[in-house]
Amino acid sequence: MAKKKPEECPSIPGWLVSFGDLMSLLLTFFILLYAMSTVDITKALKFLSYFQGEPNYKPQKISVVPPIVPLTTDVAQKVKKRIKRLLPSHAFQIAITTKYAMIRLFDDILFEDGGYRLTPKAKRALDEVAKVLKDLQKREKFYIKVQGHAMLQEKTHPADIQDAWDLSIKRAEAVALYLMKKGVDPSRFFISGYGDTRPLYTWNNPLLTRRNNRVEIYIEIQKPTSKERKKPKKAQ
Repeated sequence: MAKKKPEECPSIPGWLVSFGDLMSLLLTFFILLYAMSTVDITKALKFLSYFQGEPNYKPQKISVVPPIVPLTTDVAQKVKKRIKRLLPSHAFQIAITTKYAMIRLFDDILFEDGGYRLTPKAKRALDEVAKVLKDLQKREKFYIKVQGHAMLQEKTHPADIQDAWDLSIKRAEAVALYLMKKGVDPSRFFISGYGDTRPLYTWNNPLLTRRNNRVEIYIEIQKPTSKERKKPKKAQ
């Protein structure tokens, strides 16, 4: 009787075959995921267009639109660029919102001897502001609010000043009249004085209290009405 030949390799369990098949499928799945994540969009669109009847597909060019700068920001930047060469940084402040650009000028530089006469430095700075406004009025509708603020703590103010309100309105008038003299349309101005009712600083500090004396110029852009938007432009 012939002897039974021993097996060269022992048989593997049946579950191991299924496990091997599962690992092969998982590997294939992850390879597909990787391939899909690194697909070339242009080539993929070209491939899809073949089934859509567009063999000559050409990807559209994408134009990059520059960010839109609000008009008030543009005005404020132009004013700041001009007056920062003439005035020290502590002599003015500029604020911007979507509705207006505000130029704040402090009286230490703006007026002489606590009064309402403009200093030579103030006139040179207002000359630059007027240039921006004259250029703006050629193409935009806007109005200008000039607001005066004053604190009567000094004894140097002129004798014809009755109170803080009187001084604040005279200072606002001086700034507005000078801008008008330089060519800014007078119909755009609104002038008001608030005396000492709207201080920037309420702390009992002489340096900060002096900065409550100021004139603020608000440049408010007038948005077109719905009728103006719909109105067709005349052919040139």
